[in-house]
Amino acid sequence: MRIFIDMDGVISDFEKAAKTTRPPGYESDPPFPRPDKWVDYRNLDIIPGAVEAVYKLNQDFDVFIATTPPWDRPEVWGHKREWIADYFPYLKQKMILTHRKDLLIGDILIDDSNYRGQPNFQGDWFWFNKKWSNKNWKACLEWIYKKSSK
Repeated sequence: MRIFIDMDGVISDFEKAAKTTRPPGYESDPPFPRPDKWVDYRNLDIIPGAVEAVYKLNQDFDVFIATTPPWDRPEVWGHKREWIADYFPYLKQKMILTHRKDLLIGDILIDDSNYRGQPNFQGDWFWFNKKWSNKNWKACLEWIYKKSSK
């Protein structure tokens, strides 16, 4: 079974960085405009449970990272790759950069947003959200292993 895992909001805590760091030149308090324009993707925290969950999935399935970098900041493409190498070194050569998650060919997509083709993904889409009791890593693993019967 092939599984695609989004990065920001699923394994890396982009939301926390957007709320707790200031963009260059800003002295005011949050919220700040367009965090994808200034957040340092190399220093994102890990989502709780992600390291263990992704490791387990990678032992049993064909896992890829499918992430959408900001297209007007090409340096972030490398920053995301560096972040993956730090936390998931076994996936550093299994990354796909795309704004069109519906074009991915696989069985499961784990993603926290629904505006880049996720609802039209041809496999099953797990709408991840670390704040929801039924959309976190524990629930995600249970759902995947129930589907796969492993």
